Amino acid sequence: MKIQIINPPHLSIGSRMAHEHLPPLGLLSVGGPLIDAGHEVTLLDADYYNYKIEKVVDLILENNPDAILLGHSGSTSAQPIIQEITQKVRQKNDKVKIIVGGVFPTYHWNEILEEHPQIDYIVCGEGEEVILNLITAIENHADVEIIKGLAFNLNGTPFKTAPAPVIKNLDDYRIGWELMKGYNYTYWGKRKAVVIQFSRGCPYPCTYCGQSLFWKKWRHRSAQSLADEMEMLHKEYGVLVFNFADENPSSNPKAWREFLEVLIAKNLKLILVGSIRADNIVRDAEFLHLYKKAGFERFLLGIENYDEVVLEKIKKAGTISKDKEAIQLLRKHNILSMATYVVGFGEERARDFYNSWKQLVSYDPDQIQLLYVTPHKWTPYFEDVKEQEIILTDQRKWDYKHQVIKTQYLKPWKVILYVKLIEITVQLRPKALKRLFFHREARLRSAMRWYTNIGRRVWFWELYQFFFVTKLTRDKVKMKDFWK
Repeated sequence: MKIQIINPPHLSIGSRMAHEHLPPLGLLSVGGPLIDAGHEVTLLDADYYNYKIEKVVDLILENNPDAILLGHSGSTSAQPIIQEITQKVRQKNDKVKIIVGGVFPTYHWNEILEEHPQIDYIVCGEGEEVILNLITAIENHADVEIIKGLAFNLNGTPFKTAPAPVIKNLDDYRIGWELMKGYNYTYWGKRKAVVIQFSRGCPYPCTYCGQSLFWKKWRHRSAQSLADEMEMLHKEYGVLVFNFADENPSSNPKAWREFLEVLIAKNLKLILVGSIRADNIVRDAEFLHLYKKAGFERFLLGIENYDEVVLEKIKKAGTISKDKEAIQLLRKHNILSMATYVVGFGEERARDFYNSWKQLVSYDPDQIQLLYVTPHKWTPYFEDVKEQEIILTDQRKWDYKHQVIKTQYLKPWKVILYVKLIEITVQLRPKALKRLFFHREARLRSAMRWYTNIGRRVWFWELYQFFFVTKLTRDKVKMKDFWK
């Protein structure tokens, strides 16, 4: 079959403000098995070019595929765009099979199929095996009702089959890296880059995060297999930067250390960045030198909040002391730390923002990123806030960089000003500026300048968007009513 995989254009800061793009790993992951099964597969990365929806539709119709597959890593905020694209495609082509996947469709399959009958199938959960079974069934005109992990309209009614089994061996399905041909994916200052995963899933039950629910079980790839793949990408594609998309790559310290050692043995001189739990950094203190030797230059640490009570409520399973210790350990080994801090877990007042600022200053991270809590219906946290009102009904902007939940004590304009004030004062501290201009490692100075330049654009852009573009609702809309 002729299959076109589509990464839709997206409004988020990551897509529009960095002026750099990473390949859509999820789409490449389902593309590889389809190529290996003999199908003709192409990638249309409309997010890379920021195509208008009409342009995306025209390119799809011009290619005239038998099936189109759509998904985006920003699943919630991308879904309205996917729905508009598919509706316009269906109006002009009633034969093409339209298939979507991702976290949001997995949990909102019923509403999507009810409201958007142009979508033929929704892949629920991990896609590699499900999409392969589905395309095979479509090609052979076979019954799709027996395929696990699938949702579709059956006799006009949304229907979902039994959940697909978890993929036990992540090395069983090859990533279709060749689909990147024609795209110059870069990151970390215009260096050739890809997104990669050592593992899937997370063993921690943070109430606001749906990753442990979506992936079901934490699993990891073979250390040798992943290292070999990275070597291939480096030598054949010129990839220098590897951005780890793992929720928690070091959950198994033995397996993680093995991977670091295997990669170090290849002596590839790569740049690695990723996210990790602060307590795992503290746990791995004795072999953090291997992190550095393997090529890690920055880790994102989810600090989330200054209040131990709030951290316990959202089941973060972290402590303030370990957060601070992790940042100090990373600095000792010349690895940058980015602390992410989430606004909205409590009913903040002005003093709470002050306390948040004090905590971030005491942590002294190299970089910070403030986000807004974005409750998803499938997370346990949704039950805590379902009765609260929301101020933003444009789902396309549910991207963690826009305030969604109404705050009781502060107007939205005050919230964003406090957020912007924290960001600029923390980043302009003498300590932070000294590291920015005089860090002893030239590569890290370059990395921090790159991030600072993006951050400066984002800082002004967010203020402009809030005051002149984003429309907040004046209606009283409760969270539970928005996600009916």
